[in-house]
Amino acid sequence: MIPRYSRPTMAVIWTPESRFRIWFEIEAHAMDAMADLGTVPVDAAKRVWEADAAAGAFEVARIDAIEAETRHDVIAFLTHVSERTGPEARFLHQGMTSSDVLDTCLAVQLARAADILIADVDALLAVLERRAFEHKLTPTIGRSHGIHAEPVTFGLKLAQAHAEFARNRARLVAARAEIATCAISGAVGTFANIDPRVEAYVADKMGLVPETVSTQVIPRDRHAMFFAVLGVVASSVERLATEVRHLQRTEVLEAEEYFAPGQKGSSAMPHKRNPVLTENLTGLARLVRSAVTPALENVALWHERDISHSSVERGIGPDATITLDFALARLTGVIDKLLVYPERMRKNLDRMGGLVHSQRVLLALTQAGVSREDAYRFVQRNAMRVWDSDGALSLMELLKADPEVAAALDAATIEDSFDLGYHFRHVDTIFDRVFGRHG
Repeated sequence: MIPRYSRPTMAVIWTPESRFRIWFEIEAHAMDAMADLGTVPVDAAKRVWEADAAAGAFEVARIDAIEAETRHDVIAFLTHVSERTGPEARFLHQGMTSSDVLDTCLAVQLARAADILIADVDALLAVLERRAFEHKLTPTIGRSHGIHAEPVTFGLKLAQAHAEFARNRARLVAARAEIATCAISGAVGTFANIDPRVEAYVADKMGLVPETVSTQVIPRDRHAMFFAVLGVVASSVERLATEVRHLQRTEVLEAEEYFAPGQKGSSAMPHKRNPVLTENLTGLARLVRSAVTPALENVALWHERDISHSSVERGIGPDATITLDFALARLTGVIDKLLVYPERMRKNLDRMGGLVHSQRVLLALTQAGVSREDAYRFVQRNAMRVWDSDGALSLMELLKADPEVAAALDAATIEDSFDLGYHFRHVDTIFDRVFGRHG
């Protein structure tokens, strides 16, 4: 992933240095287990660790040079380890195959990436909770199809996002558990030349669990689910970002991204304040989702293994996790500093002459004995006059003057149907469901 959309903590997981370090630990832990089982010398296993500590970081350029000749990445790595270690290195990789190292390494990387993403979501949840309570009873208009519907609060909008990301957190935890498996089972996964106890030992040391049946590779349904979850999280990022983008439109302007001193919105128009961060989040979400279909297609490998998945995962592994990490952090910053305009929200809510209260009048008429069909017709014909006036007329006053409405409802009942607070009677209940508290 390009540095512009990368954060160091996530990016470092995918560096060659980190990958080779994980490879070495897998190989060295496997050798320790073999030494305990008596299949390799104990002194040789000890020497491998000592030589690594003395040598320090792996020479990526040297490994690349060896691979240029061998055309095999794991063999190139093992050759370099042998150069650093000496003759004891011949006991590394006993009974193992390349996928044992590669797949177990990828599991470690994805599990570590998941830990970062879970922490990212935790940070976002904290900000959403704080801002939701800040605007718990800030009235705003709810929209369906982009059209004014009925009143909500801005806090409810944020509470909805919190509930969604809480579900995403649970999905990430489950995806991490599913991906964190270890395969040290040898060619075609039969353990013919390596004891299953080696796999169990390595799994424990690397924070994984043994794969049930590895067939030489870890089954890719696990990876497909992992990347599918990343795609869902990215879509939730886009959903909230899109809400901010709509609210920042000049005609709406109920909320907007923080605009820093010295920031410029346009090279041509000095007045512009554009929702560039949330537009960027929309694009980043598309990038993350682009990993999902290739991950699904990786499931159908030939027989016990092939490597059609390999080139795909070399790309989508770092790209999807690095991008989503950046996107979650950016979204957290957007919500943390989001500028909210309650006065504009109230102005927009009121601008259509009270149309947003039409359902309450409809229900009041039915409670007064008017058929639903007639009640709908009475309210709609007055509502359309207000609509055509672009809110210049008052729905309440038109209803009071309508003989058929007035025959069923007195003026006080009509006025009561326009009480804004009525719509917020159950906000506490919703907040209790989301946060376990309402105040």
